Amino acid sequence: MSALRPLGALRALAVITALPLLLTACGYGSDSADDGKKEQVASDAKKLSVDEVRIGYFPNLTHATALVGVQEGLLQKELGGTEIKTSTFNAGPSEIEALNAGSIDIGWIGPSPSINGYTKSQGKSLRIISGSASGGVKLVVNPDRIKSLKDVKGKRIATPQLGNTQDVAFLNWVAEQGWKVDAESGKGDVSVFRTDNKITPDAYKSGSIDGAWVPEPTASKLVAEGAEVLLDEADLWPDKKFVITNIIVSQKFLKEHPDVVEAVLRGSVRTNEWINANPDEAKASANTALKELTGKDLPAEVLDPAWESIAFLDDPLAATLDAQAEHAVKAGLLEQPSLEGIYDLTVLNKVLEAEGKESVEDAGLGAR
Repeated sequence: MSALRPLGALRALAVITALPLLLTACGYGSDSADDGKKEQVASDAKKLSVDEVRIGYFPNLTHATALVGVQEGLLQKELGGTEIKTSTFNAGPSEIEALNAGSIDIGWIGPSPSINGYTKSQGKSLRIISGSASGGVKLVVNPDRIKSLKDVKGKRIATPQLGNTQDVAFLNWVAEQGWKVDAESGKGDVSVFRTDNKITPDAYKSGSIDGAWVPEPTASKLVAEGAEVLLDEADLWPDKKFVITNIIVSQKFLKEHPDVVEAVLRGSVRTNEWINANPDEAKASANTALKELTGKDLPAEVLDPAWESIAFLDDPLAATLDAQAEHAVKAGLLEQPSLEGIYDLTVLNKVLEAEGKESVEDAGLGAR
């Protein structure tokens, strides 16, 4: 995308538009946590074309394929003697920076930073090589202040970050209601406040916001504080599916180590299969991983509804990524991007065929 606004400008605008009580909070695009975690590898296991593969992801439920795949050893099993080293991130921009710097090779990440990273590098930095998750985004509101969708007009609604996936979705929804909002300032018929997901529940409890368009588990955390779900974003998409997490790889690593990429994708496909066949065990595994990474697990009243709203799948839902980019263009946050070549699903479809599964499409955006 010639693309979403430069990261420095995004941060500055996020600070300008943040609530006064949140001005001292840490920024959404904080640095990664290099946990240095390596999986135990059998001494006689055969290495692939590299000794170590560095994988990045977020410590949240929409990245449960990575959480569970690492926690249960399902990714390491496919890699044999090639070790996994993991790094976790709080936001997409820092993960893209790590990929560009060569600090990670493969990452689980959302669609907007994938688009931004691809277009800012003029199509040279990354490829999307698989899907991972769909759904898990809701508009939750204070039921005393907002009783219907039309009541959102004139209210204060939080999104995680200026120009992020949920921010773009909310701005697009607002425009479809016929309301006007200046995308950068967040001012207009609805007041849009960009706040870190970690502090949005406190903003809600204080009454500083009337609701939020946010991913899980933040949405369910707000519901636990008395908010109600007014709209599930899945209801706005065909077949109720839209990409929330996909898998990216640096083009250099894909070219030099296709065997490692294939092993990771095979591990991802088999992890998603295990998650869908064993939802309760998978949910518990993801929560255990979250506790290890963040020091805190999710209570059942948050974990259960959050988990139910996320679908784990291998299809990258490429047409929905293209639509999300168009929404950002309409909002004025993005110049018309050239996304041709952002996908390379060759290895994924090879894995899916070997697993007896149907191949997936790139919506005409595949590398040629």
